[in-house]
Amino acid sequence: MSTLTFLGATGTVTGSKYLLEAGGERLLIDCGLFQGEKELRLRNWNPLPIPASSIHWLVLTHAHLDHTGYIPRPTRLPARRFWSTANPSPPSRSARRSPRNSTMMRP
Repeated sequence: MSTLTFLGATGTVTGSKYLLEAGGERLLIDCGLFQGEKELRLRNWNPLPIPASSIHWLVLTHAHLDHTGYIPRPTRLPARRFWSTANPSPPSRSARRSPRNSTMMRP
């Protein structure tokens, strides 16, 4: 049986994070920042409700910050760790080299 858990983007359009669990594997779909009102941005300081080390796969739907910006936060590692086996499209490849917006670090 598969389970889909909404970890972000509920009640808002930012902070996209969805956990799909099936066959003993955990797939995180997107890992985005909450943006906009301060109330939403403060959610970026909350830890993931699951250990980052338990995630087997990360799939990004596209390279916007509300879908990718939270990647360094759970592990305190550079985002490039998650790109080691990725095959991004040319625009996504370009976006991963861009500096991160400071909204993640601003309470």
